[in-house]
Amino acid sequence: MTLLILIVIGALAFDFINGFHDTANAIATSVSTKALKPRHAIILAAVMNFIGAMTFTGVAKTVSKDIVDPFSLGNGSIVILAALIAAIAWNLITWYYGIPSSSSHAIIGSIAGAAIAAEGFASLNYGGFLKILQALILSPIIAFVVGYIVYSIFKVVFKNFNLTKTNRNFRYIQIATAALQSYSHGTNDAQKSMGIITMALLTTGTIQSDEVPFWVQASCAIAMGLGTSIGGWKIIKTVGGKIMKIRPINGVAADLTGAAIIFGATYIHLPVSTTHVISSGILGVGSAHRLKGVKWGTAQRMLITWVITLPITAVLAGICYFILNLIF
Repeated sequence: MTLLILIVIGALAFDFINGFHDTANAIATSVSTKALKPRHAIILAAVMNFIGAMTFTGVAKTVSKDIVDPFSLGNGSIVILAALIAAIAWNLITWYYGIPSSSSHAIIGSIAGAAIAAEGFASLNYGGFLKILQALILSPIIAFVVGYIVYSIFKVVFKNFNLTKTNRNFRYIQIATAALQSYSHGTNDAQKSMGIITMALLTTGTIQSDEVPFWVQASCAIAMGLGTSIGGWKIIKTVGGKIMKIRPINGVAADLTGAAIIFGATYIHLPVSTTHVISSGILGVGSAHRLKGVKWGTAQRMLITWVITLPITAVLAGICYFILNLIF
């Protein structure tokens, strides 16, 4: 019971940190174009993240059973707690340095690493794990392509419009697209913690099916909303200005791209990295606008972080597992 309580606290802490770590995903473009004041943008994001988290549970079910089989783990509770500690540590490190890394990669890499430390590579559910990896890898590529296409269409449609007036109108549209993107963020990201708590409840025999209890859904939604309300200013600066100079029309194209890809993933019950998707959407829009206008140095730094997150968190989680196994 002590381990279960620690897991619930850890999962909610991860969700809270995920909220302020990933706030930038939803609102950075609207803040950078001054479509929304930072305070208003964060309140909007917090509310829409909460509503999004209360809407779906399909991704939570995928996380709870597709990476490892909860019933096959001898020390399942220690595995889950080790994974949470490793993922939280990595999120805090990347937040401190203002690097928009993936909370999804962190938690999935951590669960896999802790399970391998406990039961070996045979503990992984390879079918489900590879399906999740494919979604994590393909979603940013698709977002880049879709962002490029969406903005290319915008350029054709609005090429004869007055630039100043068009950008002013698009600032109003950005309020709606920021809300949409925040909602989509909640439908996918908050469910990862729901899945972890559900996995812990399954391994301890507290529940018998992978249906997410309402109290788990509500508490994770609240934690995500509260975390979002804190705001991750360092990452907002990176996503909002250090990838490219964002104008309202760019921001709308990027927001629509991000929301569409994340909604698509949520619909088919797959966890994706909202950070990867939204940053890649911005890169696609920037490439369509002006290739030289994209700050590829920042993009390269982000890409390296994305690549190393899975192996680093897996190793961290393995170390945490061995330490916790000595304690408990």
